[in-house]
Amino acid sequence: MKQVVEVYELLDSARVTGSEAARLLKSRGVEVEVKAIKGEKGSTDFIKAIIPGLNGKSRGGSSRTLGIVGRLGGIGARPQRVGLVSDADGAVAALSCALKLADMKRNGDDLQGDVIVATHICPHSPVEPHEPVPFMGSPVDMRTMNMYEVDPQMDAVLSIDTTKGNRIIKFKGISITPTVKEGYVLKVSSDLLNILEWVTGTLPRVVPITTQDITPYGNGLDHMNSIMQPWIATTVPVVGVAITTDVPVPGCATGASHVVDIECAVRFCIEVAKALGEGKCHLYDEREFNLITKLYGSMKHLGTFGKGLS
Repeated sequence: MKQVVEVYELLDSARVTGSEAARLLKSRGVEVEVKAIKGEKGSTDFIKAIIPGLNGKSRGGSSRTLGIVGRLGGIGARPQRVGLVSDADGAVAALSCALKLADMKRNGDDLQGDVIVATHICPHSPVEPHEPVPFMGSPVDMRTMNMYEVDPQMDAVLSIDTTKGNRIIKFKGISITPTVKEGYVLKVSSDLLNILEWVTGTLPRVVPITTQDITPYGNGLDHMNSIMQPWIATTVPVVGVAITTDVPVPGCATGASHVVDIECAVRFCIEVAKALGEGKCHLYDEREFNLITKLYGSMKHLGTFGKGLS
């Protein structure tokens, strides 16, 4: 909770930059890089942090690397809205994961595997019409987001995203999606369900994603949100960590972030990072994936714009 509040207060600013977030992380010993990228609708700062594990690949080890991606359009919709928007939850959660892992390391609690945390910071993002409530837009396109947020060293990805603008998954707290890998929506990981139950102390909730949700943004199809878009840029398994509510909430709404729910998402991601690095957590069944691919072929085409679209 301390780390979530620190990050929340830092990002709740009209003038915050990726460099400021990087300074906070570096002050706790985290290796960070920031890249400012301009798009058609403005600019944003992509930030990537690496927390090495005792047996992580960054040190020549063999433990798997978890990628934690904070998905969002922007942390603010200024000048239309004043303050941190609901859509910012993904960035707050991801950076809080990095900060907590850094504090754990300083206190002698090292994970086995590396953790790579990536997100972007933009306090002046556009608002886009959407039903049932407006979404936050982004100054850069989805391909650019994937380019800077999905790292080749990641062996599995947790994609954290505010998932409040719908009437499908309506519970206050956090939920997870089925695993998506190379265009296949696979069964929900039992290991992740166990961790979700332990962290929340409640029955696990699963987001009912559809085929449309995993296709690329910009193809004319409706998407629940961008939570599954990272799979398009990688062949490793991707699972969404959705921060949800009982009622539809606009992504551009201010005063709508719940730090208790964000903190729960952070604890979930950190517990997955522990178990993944120790070889005790699997996001998918490799044997079954090989069989479904053999039976039905590749589904990677779902990551393209399809027939007749450039």
